[in-house]
Amino acid sequence: MSNIRITKQFSFETGHALYGYDGKCKNVHGHSYKLSVTVIGKPITDTSNVKYGMVIDFGDLKKIVKEQIVDVFDHATVFNKNTPHIELAKELEQRGHEVILVDYQPTSENMVVDFSNKIKSLLPENIKLHSLRLQETETSFAEWFASDNE
Repeated sequence: MSNIRITKQFSFETGHALYGYDGKCKNVHGHSYKLSVTVIGKPITDTSNVKYGMVIDFGDLKKIVKEQIVDVFDHATVFNKNTPHIELAKELEQRGHEVILVDYQPTSENMVVDFSNKIKSLLPENIKLHSLRLQETETSFAEWFASDNE
């Protein structure tokens, strides 16, 4: 049986700020992110399996990505916890805002690596994460490929 790639797309709104950056992105701002998640595997060949013919049920992939990424990051603000932004983060949290503190600069490049680690750890053993594409704007995106990280 052939290996097949399956892709599911997600979208979420997230704010962030890049501490120490020399451009506009040093200011708190947000993006309408689009995340494409591609996995690879062989379709199920057992005709008695309710998921016969599928690599992975799109609903199962959706559950993993929503729980680990979309539901966490949607309408939250991300800050590097190792910067003075921690004070702003505490203030926002006290005012009832959703804040995520990460140990990296919250660029699309670093976020896509974080997301890859979260997704890979929850996929069934026979399914591998092939790639992620995190689109930050209409014309800008970061991509992660398993083949680049072996």
